[in-house]
Amino acid sequence: MIADPFQHRKATASLQIQHPDGTPAAFESVTISQTSHQFLFGCGAFDAVAMMKTEDEKEREFLQQKMEKWLALFNYGTLPFYWGRYEPVEGQTAFTETMAAAKWLRKKGVLLKGHPLCWHTVCAPWLLQFSNEEILRRQLERIHRDVSAFRGVIDLWDVINEVVIMPDFDRYDNAVTRICREKGRVGLVSEVFKAASQSNPGAVLLINDFNTSEAYAELIEKLLEADVPISAIGIQSHQHQGYWGLEKLHIVLDRFSRFGIPIHFTENTLISGEIMPSYIVDLNDWQVDSWPSTPDGEERQAREIAEMYTALFAHPLVEAITTWNFSDGGWLKAPAGFVRTDNSTKPSWYALQHLIREEWETHENLVTDANGCLSFTGFKGNYILQTAHGQTDLCLNGSLEKIITLE
Repeated sequence: MIADPFQHRKATASLQIQHPDGTPAAFESVTISQTSHQFLFGCGAFDAVAMMKTEDEKEREFLQQKMEKWLALFNYGTLPFYWGRYEPVEGQTAFTETMAAAKWLRKKGVLLKGHPLCWHTVCAPWLLQFSNEEILRRQLERIHRDVSAFRGVIDLWDVINEVVIMPDFDRYDNAVTRICREKGRVGLVSEVFKAASQSNPGAVLLINDFNTSEAYAELIEKLLEADVPISAIGIQSHQHQGYWGLEKLHIVLDRFSRFGIPIHFTENTLISGEIMPSYIVDLNDWQVDSWPSTPDGEERQAREIAEMYTALFAHPLVEAITTWNFSDGGWLKAPAGFVRTDNSTKPSWYALQHLIREEWETHENLVTDANGCLSFTGFKGNYILQTAHGQTDLCLNGSLEKIITLE
């Protein structure tokens, strides 16, 4: 008998269903329908912010249609907090549209993460006028301000981004690289995590990096030795130069599994057009006028997404997978989305929809026994139990024994 690779994603519920007077609901037909997953199937949700900000009705309608397709797949979204864009002028922030987008998504049942609180790229240029001491003070103040303001709406954060390269970054001067060189990687990470934790003690706090080598693992080891409260390890997997494949994927998983900390694939990209040449060292150096999606590329992308998601869903430490761009034409103009630039759905959308909504979702039609009892094993998440007498909600996130009274 072949072992179920997704057994750890499932739980068993043993239920006793009774009528309001306490008598067993014997031989009662019960429909069990999963409505959401515990696992975080995510995607960049930046379009929700644009939808809240635009005053153009056609653009808003277009973005609304895009987000409806987004919501048909995902229960987890990443919202932008790049300091240089969120606060391009000191004191003038994108709070209003970002909070509006966050609340709109939360009402749709979407869990949210903010990205990032500290990063040397897209850093606020007005910080450069200050001393390193003042830059650090303002960086920590910024974290306290934003984590506190969004507490209860956004409770997951990429606290700091791409620390491995941060002190060595030399493409242009920026405030965060300055303070990282002075404080050191461990020193700066400790400071920003402390600020985020103080502002929201219950938050899930991530470190995030595109460097998946041993250098990142060694940094995490030093941070844990320094008691930095890392909730989850963020792994970027931008595959503009071609799919990693299962061999590399498992090498990366093995490297970061040794810490026993949850792993989030935070920025996943798979291309449905021509692959970026392998000689490009920094992906940002690939600047093109257009990057079209192709029929063959779309079929390849769908296969790769299905394989990669299946492997990650089977790994016990992986808690979340976030695809970076929902639509083509995003970062680097890459054809990396689930929809094309005209909002039409690609094969990858259907491939992922099949996995999330069909293969990995539990729906059962059962009948209680003479004592009103039934049991089922399903993927962890939220359910609705429906009978001829009404319905009730059920949360299945572990083994469950429960008496349910029909209303």
